[in-house]
This record gives sequence, C-alpha cells and structure tokens, in this order.
Amino acid sequence: MTVVLVVLLQVTFIIRALLRSGLTPPARLAWVTIISALPGVGIAAYFLFGEIRLQRANRERMREVRNQLLAVQHVAPDLPAQIAGPARPSFAAGYATSGFTPRDGNRLTLLPEGDAMMEDMFAAIEAAEEHVHVLFYIWLPDTTGTRMAEALCAAARRGVACRVLVDDHGARRLIRSPLWRHMEGAGVALERAAPVGNPLIALLFKRLDLRNHRKIVVVDNRLSWVGSRNCADAAFAIKRRYAPWVDLLMRLEGPAVRQQQAVFLHDWMTHHSEDLSALLWQDGPDPEVGSVIAQVIASGPDDVYSTPSDTLRAMFYGATERIVVTTPYYVPDHALHVALCSAAERGVKVDLVLPARNDSRIVGAASESLYPDLIRAGVRIHLFEPGLIHSKIVTVDGLYGMIGTANLDHRSFDLNYENSLLFQCADVTAALDERQMSYIARAHPIDSADLARWSLLRRLRNNTVALASPLL
Repeated sequence: MTVVLVVLLQVTFIIRALLRSGLTPPARLAWVTIISALPGVGIAAYFLFGEIRLQRANRERMREVRNQLLAVQHVAPDLPAQIAGPARPSFAAGYATSGFTPRDGNRLTLLPEGDAMMEDMFAAIEAAEEHVHVLFYIWLPDTTGTRMAEALCAAARRGVACRVLVDDHGARRLIRSPLWRHMEGAGVALERAAPVGNPLIALLFKRLDLRNHRKIVVVDNRLSWVGSRNCADAAFAIKRRYAPWVDLLMRLEGPAVRQQQAVFLHDWMTHHSEDLSALLWQDGPDPEVGSVIAQVIASGPDDVYSTPSDTLRAMFYGATERIVVTTPYYVPDHALHVALCSAAERGVKVDLVLPARNDSRIVGAASESLYPDLIRAGVRIHLFEPGLIHSKIVTVDGLYGMIGTANLDHRSFDLNYENSLLFQCADVTAALDERQMSYIARAHPIDSADLARWSLLRRLRNNTVALASPLL
C-alpha cells in the first residue's frame, strides 16, 4: 500500500512539473529526474521549491500597486533617439521587464571601493530635507549598519519622513537587535518584506526562499544609489571567512531616480496601506543633470515571463568588440550562457570575473561545470583572490552596461526581487571598465591546462551538481 501511494505521489508531482507554466525544458527535466530517482526527497523538494507559491492576495496587491505607480508616471514608452543602434534591443527588453522607459539627463558617479563608499550615502541622509527611503536585503547591526540607523534616527527627529523596508530573512539580525527598536522609537517607519513568520506553518502555504534582494536608498526624490552593496561592513561578519566582500556602488541623479523611487514604493505599498504614489509626480519633471541614459530594471517572481536575462542576452548578442562581466554567481539559463559563448566565438573579447572561492559550494561547483564551454569559446576567466567579489557589472563595447543587484543565475532571474540599472554613457562605462580591470589585476586566469589538472572526482562533482543548475 505504501509503495502504491508513493508511486501515485510521484506521478502526480511529475504531471504538475510537466504542466507548470513558465518553466524551462531543462528545469522541467531536472524536476522529473529528481522526483523519479529520489521519490521522497524529490516530492518534498518540489513541494517546497518547485513552484512560485505566492499567496493570491499578495500577487493581486503587487499587480494593483505596480499598475497604479506606472500610471502616475505619464511617460511614453518610446526609446530616446540618442540610444545607439546596438543598444536599442537591450533597452527595449528592459522596458518589457519592468515598464520603465529609458530616461536621458542622468548622472552616475562611481564611489570608492570598501567601506568608504557608504560615506556618500550617510552625508546625503544627514542633509535630507523631506524624506529618506531605504530598502536592503541584508542589514547587519555592525559599524555600517549602526551608522545607517543613527543617521536615519537623526533625520527622523528633525522631521524628515524616514521609511525602512528590509527583507525579513536577510535582515533578521537587525530586526532582532536593539537597533530596530531604537529606530522605531526615533520615529522611523519600519516594515519587513516577505515576512517569514512561523517557518513550519508558512512552508505549507508559500515558498520561503522568494526573497527581496533589492538595495535602494532614495533621498528627497533627488538622489539614489544603485549597486550590490548591502548595509553591512565589507568585513561581513556573518561570512567572515570570505571577507572582504568587494562591492560596487554608484550615486544616481536625474530623472531615473523616480524609477528607483517607484520600485521602493511598490514594495512599501505592497506591505503598507500608506499611499505614496504622489511622490512620483510632485515637484514636476526632474531636471536633467547629466548625459547618461538610464533605465531601472526591476524584476521578481510574480512576473517570470520577462527577466533581466532577456536584457543581458540582447547585450551579448549586440556586442561587436568587448564584453566585461563581473558576478559572484555564474549559473545562467542555457540561452544566456550560449549568448556569452557565442559572442566570444565570433571574435568579441570577453572577460569574466568570478570569485576564486565561492561562499556557496553548490553554486561554485555548478559554475565550474561551465568553465570548459566558456574557455573553448574563447572567454577569458579571471578568479578574484582577495575576498569575495560581490559586484555585479556588465559592460559592452565601452558604451553601455548594467549594474545592480542581479547575479547571472537562475535565482536572480526567476526567484528574487531585484533592481538593476541599464545605462548608456561612454564615460561611465570607461570608469566601470577601469574598476573591473582592477579586479582582474587581483585575480588569476584559468585556462584549459588548469582544467586538465582537475581530478576526476572534481569534474564528476561539478557535472553532477550541474544537473540541478536549472533549479538553483
């Protein structure tokens, strides 16, 4: 009787995997294989992680808020004429993902590496006059986290409206610390994104690994920051053995700040009844302060049909001279991996910067399984040595690129809430290429001779883990 029940459950879950919409054929095959080969583990894994289980009320609320915020922006979907021909498909794909039109007249400033990059943010909060909006995936109660909390408390006490939204899992150490109560006592409005609650009960109704991975700070509708930096020291106390964590942060000024604001407001209004949509049109149009064309690309598991992967594929296929990619996690979907290899095969110079030691052994092994393809295609792989490279940068042809929170992996494309910035500007691209060259100077190259020295066990491990890469 038990065997019959297990077989029936296997068949049921295999059919569910085959019928689920939005699932790629490799992911379908991976689930069918796991459920068939490991019945108990496979069924449990599919129940917990196989489907995007967002509660219907939450999904409807997100859609309602998104439509409300997009409607008040009054921006036509036409692409600016200044966008270069090869970059136009990328910006069009970005619009399809998040509904934001590329805006001209922005300024992007690259901030220094290390903890010094946060000083720019602290100074702006100290000078804020109307509001400060903060969203982080991870916020630790360390030196950086404490300085951020104190700056917000001081701003709130002088009458600035301060709103803080953090991921309930990523920022759990802050939420449990005295700093959280300290901010609340000072008048900072606090909310938790994707609340976990009782995990044993919550697992029955929703996926707990759908996290808000965004990092957004907006001050007075004038300034914002985009990049990979969490609100934590570079020493990153929770994973100190991989420190320092090397991140990227850029200050954004100009019309695209409102798009960053819209992403924050979407998440805030999803969890809070406060209607802040007027912030997207008050004070009239934003002044043009520079010559950067910029477009925010926000994505999440509530809409998996268009993702940052579409934009990146367009970037890789549009490249004619050079691509430089920096990411801590390289486990892309097959189409994106093929696009990058294809660029190298047709003569585009492709450099890929990855960490020498990954903080996730599973992801590291899945990533290593792709090295032979990349090297055969002509991609130059550089393994960053001093700490964990956590920056997410893609530049193309010295003209345009993308930065933000999304890694080149399935989790960022399909499961996390992410925010990235696609931009066109030769000067900004040059600055980012120079930063990436500094990463390469601190890395060691890996080639086919290095791969030949890998043990049979290492290759077997990598390729076995890669079977599940569509699910990572």
